[in-house]
Amino acid sequence: MITVTGNANLKVSELCQEHDCYAVTLDIKGGGCGGFEYDWKVAQKEEVKDTDYFLIQCDTGILAVHKDAQAYLAGTEIDYIRNVFNQHFELRNPNVASECGCGISINFDMDKVTAL
Repeated sequence: MITVTGNANLKVSELCQEHDCYAVTLDIKGGGCGGFEYDWKVAQKEEVKDTDYFLIQCDTGILAVHKDAQAYLAGTEIDYIRNVFNQHFELRNPNVASECGCGISINFDMDKVTAL
């Protein structure tokens, strides 16, 4: 199960309106110094097939999580943080073994991921 905070819900809705898109998508791809990266994109409805994505309804937008990433994201809380110096989505993911200082690259505890 993935939890979306109120701040993240508002940001997803804002991005959908801002970019005139159907959804904000989240996937995991190989790369970065930690071995994996969260992959965020905006997408139109025809790009988001129910067979490929788990859809989370936000106020006026959709967060579409790629089904291949769900095992890696189980138990994750997605928040949106704004402070004086920056703003970003923050994923509190219990399956992460380590994160790079860049805030993008991650490595997973595969025992937790495969146990799901």
